[in-house]
Amino acid sequence: MPLHLIIGNKNYSSWSLRPWLAMKAAGIAFSETLIPLDTPDFRAKVSALSGGGKGSVPVLSDGGICVWESLAILEYLAEKFPQAGLWPGTDQARAHARAVAAEMHSGFQALRRHLPMNVRRPVTPRALDDAVRTDVARVDAIWNEARARFGAGGLFLYGAFGAADAMYAPVVWRFHTYEVEVSEVARAYMKAVLALPASIEWREAARHESWVLAHDEVDWPAVLRE
Repeated sequence: MPLHLIIGNKNYSSWSLRPWLAMKAAGIAFSETLIPLDTPDFRAKVSALSGGGKGSVPVLSDGGICVWESLAILEYLAEKFPQAGLWPGTDQARAHARAVAAEMHSGFQALRRHLPMNVRRPVTPRALDDAVRTDVARVDAIWNEARARFGAGGLFLYGAFGAADAMYAPVVWRFHTYEVEVSEVARAYMKAVLALPASIEWREAARHESWVLAHDEVDWPAVLRE
């Protein structure tokens, strides 16, 4: 039975993007079901399809196994498909990648609130407060350190695209959408992530969605679209 991933709106669901992008980039076959985030019985539908979890997306189903939470899904995939190389090969790089992925999973609340993922919004800057600037600076520092220490083998944080890149992919979209100023290293890294065929596929699907979530539209009541 193929893997099945349950996701939310591609325009807004940053958590859904993470495992989806990792699986696409790694060539891991899967089917998907998209449930709009504003569906009245959203939690019930997710739970019914996944057979478990907490009723939120993403959820990965693998036969009788149900995995929720983006980082847990990435760990499950790394174990099931070691040839995909979702984590770096050396102990030092792998430890660093896991640490920064966990930091992304649990942190950066100011950035998340102020710069919600909105793939189809035209690239337009938004003023940042001090808390968001602090988050941006930390992300930029993480990307610079990873690229300098471990990225010599490719264009991504640890050379080849992997789980840590998947965890930061929604931040790449946020920085791009709101024209956030970052270092040259960070900008080059963003360009590489956005150029992935999987990123382009996600972007095109997001731009064709009709759903609108007011709390993720920072220009509300205007809804800007490319």
